[in-house]
Amino acid sequence: MTEEPTHVENRAGRCMLHNWTEERAVAALDSESCRQIQKQGHRGILSLDQDSRMESVTTVTATFVPPRGPGVRLRGIRGELLEKHVSHIIREQIQSEMNPPAPKPDFCSTTRTDFCLSGFVARTPPATQLHDYKSDPAVTFWSENVQRVQGVTAAPTLRTPFNRSAAFSTPLEQQLDQPELLHHSSSSH
Repeated sequence: MTEEPTHVENRAGRCMLHNWTEERAVAALDSESCRQIQKQGHRGILSLDQDSRMESVTTVTATFVPPRGPGVRLRGIRGELLEKHVSHIIREQIQSEMNPPAPKPDFCSTTRTDFCLSGFVARTPPATQLHDYKSDPAVTFWSENVQRVQGVTAAPTLRTPFNRSAAFSTPLEQQLDQPELLHHSSSSH
């Protein structure tokens, strides 16, 4: 028997005392530098054949066998056909309950159903005064109730109360020339 030296140099770094046995066993494989080992790994530890390829099949895939039936009919043909027929009827019944048929479309328009009644005669009311849609101001809720609206400055004319008015920012000396504005502003207070 060959005696091993009592002191073996620890080249791979500090390790525990019991791990030296493993280091001594693989000391022959550590012929490369630490950088090469870290970059490429140890060669020849898993396989001595350097040109071998990895297996593409795992152990589980190789040993797994899909389960097989007994190879003999366990139910009769008549029973299977009856079960298929009953399940088909139940499926159709559930689908008809879940998706009822669409109602028949009613193609009557609102005009036809609500306004085209027998005996109805359409008449245009007579005009009380002439209107010009281009120049007349629009009649709205606010224009009808301008006297009751709070926070509106004095309107220069009652015909167009919401037009621009510079009465608020015009100095008092310049407003004295306009008696209409003075009359409207004093009557509103």
